[in-house]
Amino acid sequence: MRRQTLNEKALERYRALFEPKSMAVIGVSTRNDRHPANVIFNKNRLHYPIEVYAVNPSKGRLQGEPVYASVSEIPGKVDLAVIVVRAEQVRQVLADCIEARVGAGVIISGGFAEAGRSDLQEEIAALAREADFPFLGPNCIGMFSPPFVDTNFIAAERIVSPSPGNIALVCQSGGILVDLMIKLTGEGTGLSRAVSIGNKVLIREPDLLDYFIHDDRTRVIAFYVEGFGRGEGRTFLEAAARCPKPIVVLKSGKSPLGTTAVSSHTASLAGDYRVFSAALAQFGVLEAKNETELVNFCESLSRYRAPIKGNIAIVTGSGGHGVLAVDLCSALRLSVPTLPVEAQGELRSRISPSIQAIASLKNPFDLTGSATDEDFAAAVAYLWSRPEIDCVIALLLPYMPGISMDLGARLSFVAKQMDKMLVAYVPHVEKYQILTEGFELNGVPVAHSVEGAVLMAEAMRRWGRC
Repeated sequence: MRRQTLNEKALERYRALFEPKSMAVIGVSTRNDRHPANVIFNKNRLHYPIEVYAVNPSKGRLQGEPVYASVSEIPGKVDLAVIVVRAEQVRQVLADCIEARVGAGVIISGGFAEAGRSDLQEEIAALAREADFPFLGPNCIGMFSPPFVDTNFIAAERIVSPSPGNIALVCQSGGILVDLMIKLTGEGTGLSRAVSIGNKVLIREPDLLDYFIHDDRTRVIAFYVEGFGRGEGRTFLEAAARCPKPIVVLKSGKSPLGTTAVSSHTASLAGDYRVFSAALAQFGVLEAKNETELVNFCESLSRYRAPIKGNIAIVTGSGGHGVLAVDLCSALRLSVPTLPVEAQGELRSRISPSIQAIASLKNPFDLTGSATDEDFAAAVAYLWSRPEIDCVIALLLPYMPGISMDLGARLSFVAKQMDKMLVAYVPHVEKYQILTEGFELNGVPVAHSVEGAVLMAEAMRRWGRC
């Protein structure tokens, strides 16, 4: 399935996977509506613009719809088959799908190499390769491709689905995929695709990377990687080297115990983490150390296209918050330049007379708890006029008496006019949502921790080095 570039036929097959118009769910139960296949059937039938067919050899009816004995009995073309049957049955089901000219597949079923059944896994791999039939899995939870389809077998009431966005997320672990989807939703960040690849027998990270290069809906590509097959890591890095979009990677299996756990989870080779980490940097890939970094990197990269050198101005109403931000910038080797004395004087003349005598304007710029919307707007606009500053981090405390919930929209409007990078910190409390939305609706990322705000700036600085 590896290609240097994807031809039109390959792109069409991936569109059948991510943007299907029809889907067969194979393995539904007519007696247990909580069966994973039934969850997938009901979710898509009720909430997505896709024709959904139920398949089970026992036939019958499900939710008033006919259950077909096999995919070959379904009238019309089937773009996508979701296979949720016992491992021993997968090969025959796959053969039926190939014979019926189904476009692509998702194999949810487990019980393959991760359970010591490499023979079954190789059988389905050989069959699919010979027929040039692409599929995700096996041993995966499916994928989420808004607004087209959701083959994730977790019931809607148990999961939070992100809104459509421009980040593609690929994970070997289904649990990590769901966790990151929840975290991104909490940050107000949307996804173009969320893909669980499990044992990744056929469609692997390099294949998806090639596809997302061509995917107009995707601006940022993020991976949670446990390990690679032999030679696969090099193939991934070669694909990364020709990718014009930002790539973020979170790698597990860094420790000896983690390496062993990776092998038992998806039967992958964790490899030498230090070598892989160095190679990521060499090939221009941003490595996230943990989920927090991945989420913040993705949010920032999804909002901005132009990288920065990393010269940060920190504007705050709380000196303590400013000190925390400086320490975090220092740890990441982000520059926090002090303005010349005359520039500090110019800035002081632009803020309210009531705070001119008490504001600290060296960087961090502590406007104090008495600052108003006008003070923040004036300070941020002036700092962007300075050549030594290419990013402003605004640490906003909505409980300050002088600022309003309109400040987010106001500051982001200034950022748009001056074409500068702005990152905001706002505490994650529902009553402050209007302030947060004022930023996000205008394309400014909002972090809910000081560390997150600094990491967003760091992502754009690292992207600039790629």
